[in-house]
Amino acid sequence: MTQSPARSFASPLPPPKERRRLRQARSLSQAEVAARVGVTPKTVHSWETGRTTPRGRRREAYARLLAELAPLDAKPEVEPEPEPEPEPEPVAEPEPAAEPVAEAEPVAELSTPTLTPAQAFDALYSFCEPSLVRQTYLLTGRRKLARESVDRAFQLAWQRWPEVAVDPDPAGWVRAVAYEYALSPWHRMRLRQRRPDAPPAAPSDRRLLSVLLSLPPAYRRTLLLHDGLGIGLPETAAETEASTVAAANRLLHARQAIAEHFPDLMDPQELRRRLTRLMKLADKERLRTAPKPVTVRISSERRAQHWTRAAIAFTILLVTATAITVKTAPSHYEPPVPPGEKIHGVPPRAVPGTLSDKEQKLRAKLKSESANGPERLIPQSH
Repeated sequence: MTQSPARSFASPLPPPKERRRLRQARSLSQAEVAARVGVTPKTVHSWETGRTTPRGRRREAYARLLAELAPLDAKPEVEPEPEPEPEPEPVAEPEPAAEPVAEAEPVAELSTPTLTPAQAFDALYSFCEPSLVRQTYLLTGRRKLARESVDRAFQLAWQRWPEVAVDPDPAGWVRAVAYEYALSPWHRMRLRQRRPDAPPAAPSDRRLLSVLLSLPPAYRRTLLLHDGLGIGLPETAAETEASTVAAANRLLHARQAIAEHFPDLMDPQELRRRLTRLMKLADKERLRTAPKPVTVRISSERRAQHWTRAAIAFTILLVTATAITVKTAPSHYEPPVPPGEKIHGVPPRAVPGTLSDKEQKLRAKLKSESANGPERLIPQSH
């Protein structure tokens, strides 16, 4: 049985990690690569994570694009392709094979080994953590808060991993949680947040970061998602929990505010390039070393145990207080004591003083009588 020409002479492709590195080296988003190849951004994401492999015409277009992105002096690694078997001379002209859809590859999915939850989480953490820290730094301008937000987001993702694992966009789930935590207004009350971080060394970068931080949090987040990461407007509106019209207005106002200080950033491509450059300022040398995935999972489990024990202790305290209240509470109705009323007709209390003549006669009469009083009366029988 002969092998199909599309499979035999498929163009070589670099490994998934190399594909993502080439795209990031040219500051291209997945949406831009998808537009040039003719697929969706989710398909490009699957190609870069190794979940699926492009075939047919899409593979040819993707291989040409990666060859253009690769530097001339460096030869990227390519996936080993099986040597084509020698084809015998065809007796009849074969029917043209239908081009398979890149999004649905049941053969590749069946051949891929199933990952454990820990392995899947570690892969998601390794893929999203570096860029997510840079994005959060661009939102807050604080390196420690950016690291803390990303760690907290991945801890929550591990606690809710059954929900995150089946989400269509796990990276977007973690990104939304990190953004929400980083932009929380409660951080203003923390003492260590009152001291600003050291600004960038370049005056232009320092000024651009200052303009970004002066925008409202919702505008800042919309600008980063749409212009910084290249996410579509409907997806940006859904992630920011706003309507498409509201997201578009926020984006226009944010661009206008930046254009007042930087007229050359009216071009979206130039603005995206500057935002990408600004995100790279939060490199690993200035940030706390990223913890390993296993450390994040252990911290998440310990945090969950801590809150579980606290909830159990609070429940026990509440049950105990309820039991004591039931035990000591009265079992029948006791009417309240009525308030005191003023009694009328009682003569006022006399003040001690000199006795009058009448009182002196009464005192003398009482003194003259027997101390035991009158004799006791004995009833007589009839």
